[in-house]
Amino acid sequence: MKRKKSSGEYLAFLSAKYEVNPDTLFCALLSAGENQKSRCGNLSIECRGKIKDKIIFLITEDSKVVAQLSVSQSFLKKEGNPIRTFMGTDMVRKHEAKRSRTPASYSIQNLRAGMTHVNLKAKVLEVTQPKQVFTRYGNYASLAKAVIEDNTGKIKLCLWNDQIDAVSAGTTVQIENARTSTFKGERQLSLGKTGTVSNIEHFKDDIIPTDLQQQTPNN
Repeated sequence: MKRKKSSGEYLAFLSAKYEVNPDTLFCALLSAGENQKSRCGNLSIECRGKIKDKIIFLITEDSKVVAQLSVSQSFLKKEGNPIRTFMGTDMVRKHEAKRSRTPASYSIQNLRAGMTHVNLKAKVLEVTQPKQVFTRYGNYASLAKAVIEDNTGKIKLCLWNDQIDAVSAGTTVQIENARTSTFKGERQLSLGKTGTVSNIEHFKDDIIPTDLQQQTPNN
């Protein structure tokens, strides 16, 4: 007989599937339990009521139901973050193994210097005026920097020559095969010779300006 997954296992699976930090997810659950609603990455969490010692949560993404589950109040009152103890379960490992076979899509908050093959979707906030720079290859090239944002943060994107014409402020772009580095202590993305950037015609509201996101408690 197939064993029923615990709420902790399922929450860990949702954390991995929707690329939400488990600490952020746990804080969002606590916030929804106290304030009825909260936001967690692309996910919205709503408290639908309480039954005995359990709280019923509805989790949606762009109005699409992701899950409805009950979580015991004793689970929510545990020290630290109990979701983390389930991040190594079979359910999560199988999902991670499946995802590793397909190109990874990242959120800005998860980018670290030295990463390659970075794919992500973001909104362009601004683009600097191009300037001529002398490159290490001994030639001049046009360089501009765009500030891009998703609902987890902001980062600068370096654009060279023809890449500059591919983006404009207010549009949404899909970035493929980029790499991350640091310049003067600040993270930045660059496309290199193999990376691409393209406009996405329809922009969804799941990318929310960072300063408008609802704050969740620090637990």
